[in-house]
Parts: sequence; C-alpha cells; structure tokens
Amino acid sequence: MNLFYTPDIEGEYYTLSPEESKHCVRVLRFTEGEPVALVDGKGNWYRGEIERADAKGCKVRITEKTSHYGRRPFRLHLAVAPTKNLDRMEWMLEKCTEMGIDEITLLNTEHSERKVVKEERLEKVIVAAMKQSLKAYLPKLNPMMSFREFVKGCPESCKCIAHCHEGEKKRLDEVYVAGEDVVILIGPEGDFSPEEVECAQREGFLPITLGTSRLRTETAGMVACHSINFMNKI
Repeated sequence: MNLFYTPDIEGEYYTLSPEESKHCVRVLRFTEGEPVALVDGKGNWYRGEIERADAKGCKVRITEKTSHYGRRPFRLHLAVAPTKNLDRMEWMLEKCTEMGIDEITLLNTEHSERKVVKEERLEKVIVAAMKQSLKAYLPKLNPMMSFREFVKGCPESCKCIAHCHEGEKKRLDEVYVAGEDVVILIGPEGDFSPEEVECAQREGFLPITLGTSRLRTETAGMVACHSINFMNKI
C-alpha cells in the first residue's frame, strides 16, 4: 500500500501536492479510478479514488474517512542533542517514527557538536517514515532550544534523563509505567555535563540507564523509543 500525505485535506475532493502528484502518477503510474489512501498527520486516514491523474495536480475523490487511526493511549517525547553527523540523526528519527513517537525536541547542550539544524530536512525524513510505516499521526518536531530552558517546562508525568556518569541510575522499566506520558533526554556524543544532570534532577527528571553498553546518541534514542513502545505492547 502506498500512502500520500495530505496535511490540509478537507471536503469531498482533494488535489495532491506537486511532489505527491508526480510520485503518484509518474513513479507509481496510478490512473483514473484507482484507489488511494491518504493521511493528514493529525490522525485521520482517508480512502479515495483518483478523479484526474495529473502529474502536476492529481485530483482525488474522498470516499471514506477514519478518525483517530492508530491512536495510542500515551505520548512519547524524545529530547535529543543532534549528532555532528546529521545522517545519524536522520536515521534515528526515521526509525523512531516507524516504531512510534509523538514529539521530538532538538537540544542545545554544553557538549553539543551541532548547534544548527535545518529542520525542513528532518521534517521530510519524518514524513517519509510516517508514510512508509502506514501511520496517520505525524510526530511533532520542535526547533532547537537550550537544555535548561527545556527541562524547566516539561508537562509529562514521567521525566527521565539518560546519561553515562557515575551515580545511582535505574532501568527505564523500573521508573516507567505503561500508559504514562513520558519524556526522555538523550545527550550528545560527549554526554550531558554534570551540571546539566543536576539541573534536570532538580526539575524532577529521574536518572536512567539504557544498558551496560555505551551507546551512540542515535542508538540511545532508538533504544529508548523501542523500550517505551515495548512496555506499552505497541
């Protein structure tokens, strides 16, 4: 099944964007009368038929709408310091989107090696992963913000920070209860600074370990995402 992203869809008819139209008509070779599936990234799944197979503006007639498609009873928010090699960051976002994630915030930390990120590029990766994994909800990508600003305003009921410093840390399954909204902080290649760890703990973040191995930033993000989905039996 091929899925098309239609964020502003409404009414009985919808014209795909030039990019989606070209993919639909020229790459997939869809023609008039063929069934198609569309999502708006807000939880709505649509079925329709191609009314006009135009590579510049493919017109679709909507025949069915399903609301809250694949809705989950919890929210997973990952706050992560972007990697120096952006390809690794893209890989992590792709895999986390496929597994299931609701929100991503890019963190500017003391040891961050990348201070600037083109969010449009990451957004395209997330959209493609949502379509590939047949999801109707598009994860929210937040602009980069400072670590201290972020930790002071988290509404999630379960707040965790994964780091490699010495000290008491618990496994994720020891602090997280299925069904809870959760935010997990993942540091840069050089880890969070001791001061950042202390700051997060003062704001209610629980120090956690993701295992005995030292993980790369992107691997840690994916492990955290998989663990939460696994505990929620997703």
